[in-house]
Amino acid sequence: MIKKDYDQNPFIVIWEVTRACELKCLHCRAEAQYRRHPNELSFTEGKKLIDEIETMDRPMLVFSGGDPLMRGDVFELASYAVSRGIRVSMTPSATPNVTKEAMITGQSAGLSRWAFSIDGPDEQIHDYFRGTEGSFKLTVDAIRTLHELNMPVQINTVISSFNVNELERMAALVSELKCVLWSVFFLVPTGRGEEKHMISPAEHERVLHWLFNHSKTAEYDIKTTAAQHYRRVVIQQKKRADASEKAIDYQDTLKTGMIGAVDGLGRAPKGVNDGNGFVFISHTGDIYPSGLLPVKGGNVRDDGLAEVYRHSPLFQALRDPSNYKGKCGVCEYRYVCGGSRSRAYALTGDYLESEPACVYIPEAYRARS
Repeated sequence: MIKKDYDQNPFIVIWEVTRACELKCLHCRAEAQYRRHPNELSFTEGKKLIDEIETMDRPMLVFSGGDPLMRGDVFELASYAVSRGIRVSMTPSATPNVTKEAMITGQSAGLSRWAFSIDGPDEQIHDYFRGTEGSFKLTVDAIRTLHELNMPVQINTVISSFNVNELERMAALVSELKCVLWSVFFLVPTGRGEEKHMISPAEHERVLHWLFNHSKTAEYDIKTTAAQHYRRVVIQQKKRADASEKAIDYQDTLKTGMIGAVDGLGRAPKGVNDGNGFVFISHTGDIYPSGLLPVKGGNVRDDGLAEVYRHSPLFQALRDPSNYKGKCGVCEYRYVCGGSRSRAYALTGDYLESEPACVYIPEAYRARS
């Protein structure tokens, strides 16, 4: 198993290359606008950022937005990053910008994967959530074109009150579209996202158990975002399935957070959390623990990315579970899980508070009763 020292280097870097986007998604973290911001990182600044990312053990780099295709030099930036030995993927919006020509250019630039969002199993749910009629059809058409080019495709889905009861249909659609990875996000109320559209803690637990059971037979792989407690569910279910299982040293897992191996699908070998294996660069260069945790640690124009990630008090606090409060601070799964620091901040104003969407009662709490 390859060990990753998240105190030194992130596993994944998300760069919001622009906030410009033609969609009006209900949950948009970026509160995207139709036009590009005049203070976006320039092409030269982008290359400098990529050079620094290379020095941090070449983490995965995702071009995000907004819509990355609203930036004319995005494929040049991708090509440069690939030339530096960095694996690059992109999450474009499903708009008329997603042409076959753009896909071929991205393929030539060396993009390892495209990721599209599908938030409902049909046009009615997805287009309402995305705020744009025709988005569902454009997405499906784009995915099929990428298959023609033999480009791997990932589907991102935000679980919310709009689709929580549509999981079976969503899973069937992901299978039909022959995607390599289903990345399941759980709504964090930031940007345009609203708390009223979140699912309840009990629904979180139900969905996480459903995902684990579904993963046993799915034709694609599954990972979660903003649902760190999925790792706890996986460990619990595997222990219940075979109490004598020796394939995983669970005590070591809980101490180190190591739950798997580095693979080609973008899944980390140990639990990634906000500021802990994960870092986000905004369109204007601000450095955040994640795009869903809007507490700034610095700016790449003034501060070194590595310096901020490794040494800023914000990032160091997030990487130390002994700082966590409430039940997260005493939970036996805190090293492998840690709860969503973004959701804790969004709902309590404190990124070190307990995960509000977790129903699990730690052993330390049960011992008191």
